[in-house]
Order: sequence, then structure tokens, then C-alpha cells
Amino acid sequence: MAIHYQCRHCQLNLGKIEATTLSSTQLGFDHLNDLERKEMINYDGNGNVHVKVICEDCQEALDRNPDLHQLESFIQ
Repeated sequence: MAIHYQCRHCQLNLGKIEATTLSSTQLGFDHLNDLERKEMINYDGNGNVHVKVICEDCQEALDRNPDLHQLESFIQ
């Protein structure tokens, strides 16, 4: 099992954790509400976890342009 982190806007692969025994608490998923979990965390058929996050570049763009927060993804 691997946990893959990818930017939800630009699709940049930010990192991967190869682990079999990490809990949702160790990963910080317990801080997310049900809606956030549904939007951010997906599982594939191989048991891998895919987590949508925001990279630094996209976060800076959001900080400079608050209207972009309304969009699911602002980079096509």
C-alpha cells in the first residue's frame, strides 16, 4: 500500500509514502470532517490511497486571487 499526495489544481505529484501500518490518526486524516475526507481521499483497487492537497505554488495563486477558491480546479 502506498499513500500518494497530488495537488488538486495542477496535478503535481507531491510525494508518496510507502507504508502498510499507518493509521488515519498518524496521517492526520482524523482532523478532516466527512465531507473533507470524501473530497480529498480516494482509494484504488490496489489498496493505494490518493490524497488531493494543494501545492505551494497553487496556494500562493489562491492567496493572490481569492476568487479562485470558488473553483474545483483553476488550472486546466
